Amino acid sequence: MALRELSSLEKYLGLKKPNKYSTQGDKKVPVLQNNNGPPLVGLVTIACHLVKEAKRPELLGDSTESRAVVQQWLEYRVTNLNGCTKDDMKTVLKDLNIYLQDKAYLAKNQFTLADILMYYGIQPLIVDLAIQEKEQYVNVTRWFDHIQHYPGVRRHLSPVVVLRNRIYTSRHH
Repeated sequence: MALRELSSLEKYLGLKKPNKYSTQGDKKVPVLQNNNGPPLVGLVTIACHLVKEAKRPELLGDSTESRAVVQQWLEYRVTNLNGCTKDDMKTVLKDLNIYLQDKAYLAKNQFTLADILMYYGIQPLIVDLAIQEKEQYVNVTRWFDHIQHYPGVRRHLSPVVVLRNRIYTSRHH
């Protein structure tokens, strides 16, 4: 999964020369052999490297505070979504739903690498939810739908229907 995410991230960033990745260990941690030095290990480390290589520093945050928030969500992505159980999934969705209550993106109003990698990580969870379950996490599904329609992000993933259309009575018009 992480290798496809990195490949999609490279395409989103417009990097012309695709990198060659391998994995290590039972958890299949991604590894990028860097020509300029030692290999880079881990999804977040490699993703941040790709963002810098593409000269897109705004994706890492545009202030000290937003950079810290981006790093926090990237760490959350790796520690809480990789190998997530069904019970863990509900906790993740509940936490995200509360956090996104008054935000358009994970770093408040700025689209960042955290949104991209969290989207890739949470997509399999959202696909498996019934429409009624998705409606329990309205802030997550709003954010998810926005990110999946962000130009160039979805790549290898199919679009996901997140909310059903609602029919309103005449008093709501």
